[in-house]
Amino acid sequence: MGKNAVSLVTGGAGFIGSNLVNKLLDLGHMVVAIDNLITGKMENLREAKNNHQFSFIQADVIGGLPVIDDVTHVWHLASPASVIDYQNNPEVTALVNSVGTRNALLFAKEHGARFLYTSTSEVYGDPKEHPQKEDYWGNVNPNGVRSCYDESKRFGEMMTMLYHTKYGVDTRIARIFNTYGPNMKKDDGRVVSNFINQALANIPLTVYGDGLQTRSLCFVSDQVEGLISLMEKEDANGEVINIGNPEEYTMVDLAKKIIVLTQSTSEIMYAPLPSDDPVKRRPDITKAKELLGWQPVVSVDEGLKKTVSYYKNLQ
Repeated sequence: MGKNAVSLVTGGAGFIGSNLVNKLLDLGHMVVAIDNLITGKMENLREAKNNHQFSFIQADVIGGLPVIDDVTHVWHLASPASVIDYQNNPEVTALVNSVGTRNALLFAKEHGARFLYTSTSEVYGDPKEHPQKEDYWGNVNPNGVRSCYDESKRFGEMMTMLYHTKYGVDTRIARIFNTYGPNMKKDDGRVVSNFINQALANIPLTVYGDGLQTRSLCFVSDQVEGLISLMEKEDANGEVINIGNPEEYTMVDLAKKIIVLTQSTSEIMYAPLPSDDPVKRRPDITKAKELLGWQPVVSVDEGLKKTVSYYKNLQ
């Protein structure tokens, strides 16, 4: 990707989308962001709006993409992504990852643009394989409370690969693992935002189940670098690649780490484990290392400090 690149980012006002927009602008791209603002926020684009290379279109990709000329790269990030958001918007979630993905692929096909689909580690469900490799098919409940997201993301992967094999569209699929950092909403509902904001308020940190379930946490700047590496790599056409940090923490250990980091007086409160909540989640990133030359560089301690600072400034 050079300075003549024109990037279309669906979901560009969202958490990862807005961080991606800022990075692409830093690289000299023309960037058009599309978002229906159901879960995204214009505040996330406050820096981008001051850049003459940037434009924003409020639109819903379920209804089709607007006419935009000369697009060279399509980054399809549109979708509610936190459990709270997609369970509050289950039909929208299912449709944006199915109909919306097809519309974005049609756009890429018509423009001869390279296409990146942001899938999710949720396609692995509650995995029986640990860590998870890209060739693992997953263990997903197709009728569960998370299925509007899990199954529609799996459908989106299928549609992306269909357009690659049938129509020759240059595609690549990123399976995003747990990501955190600036521009994540306070009420996002994911573990890092929950723990940090509870700790800052000195109220109990809610740990579900026995707290021994694990997550692997990737700071958003690393995630964005991984997505860009995947989009840039010529040899990644048609590939599926995990993008995440393999450093694994139990929820209890993470809660304790955040309490210390924030100097909080909070204690840990246990609550029943939600339905279909994965017990283990850790990416095998061998493929990302070997094919893309990418791996995360921000430690969890460093990333958490930056995220705490971000939330403190929102107080």
